[in-house]
Amino acid sequence: MPIRTRRDAVPWIVRALWVLLPFTAGPAFADWLSQTSDPVQDLSSVALWVAWGLGILAALVPHPLSLTALRFMAPGAAALAVEAAIEGYPSALAVGWTLVMVAWIFAPAFGEWCVNGPAYPNERRHLLRAPGSLIVGLLALVLAWDLAVAGLITGPLLLASRQWVAGGFLTIVGWSVAAVFLRSLHSLSRRWLVFVPAGVVVHDPVSLRDPVLFARRTVARIGPAAGKGDGAADLTQRAAGLAVELRLREPQKLTLMKPGRRLGLDMEADVVIFTPTRPGAVIEEARTRRLPVSSPP
Repeated sequence: MPIRTRRDAVPWIVRALWVLLPFTAGPAFADWLSQTSDPVQDLSSVALWVAWGLGILAALVPHPLSLTALRFMAPGAAALAVEAAIEGYPSALAVGWTLVMVAWIFAPAFGEWCVNGPAYPNERRHLLRAPGSLIVGLLALVLAWDLAVAGLITGPLLLASRQWVAGGFLTIVGWSVAAVFLRSLHSLSRRWLVFVPAGVVVHDPVSLRDPVLFARRTVARIGPAAGKGDGAADLTQRAAGLAVELRLREPQKLTLMKPGRRLGLDMEADVVIFTPTRPGAVIEEARTRRLPVSSPP
């Protein structure tokens, strides 16, 4: 299913915001880096240009990896703009531009565009919302992001300052921490509800050990969740927003991810509950594919 025309402008907006970043936030970054030593300044400048180039590539190629990369780098640009302002190099343009860019990159429509890039022509992916624990623990999430960014840059900057021992140690440790964080962040870009000709697939590596296909003949209805019953599989992860339920005509086996259980937890469910970023689009997609749809209870 093609992406609807009214959302085609979103990737172009993101591209424009990212392409113009050196002209809007670049001067503030350059002024801030001018106070550092030449090796640190050179390495930081190269790193920023490389990140900018990778961001352009990610904005041009719709893919879950592109979504992860931009949602990792865009907050970094905003953080640098704020840090430069705190250090005495304020720029309302740099701060405002980077914050607007972050808002567009985290917009549901942009996420939908990215994850549908590698999809087959006859399938449609809908992102699921981030677990509620990330929202509740926003400070913890920010701290984890800070550790990941620090892990990527601290070691190389120390090496550029000729602090070989500390730089080498922090490069190894820091890049390991960053790899763990990026892997976790990428798992959020791979949480989808997928409409295919055969039915509906729930692809959620955070909640399910393996993707599950619910055949068309087994789907009783798709609509706003009416409540959790004993036979319901709750995949919402306490995410904020309207939950949608997939009600089945007969129970189907699922394997839920459980901490401490490598093989997961097997269960049979006749209702699967999840929280998409755009619940209205999910219900409309189901209606378009002639699946049973219900109205809010």
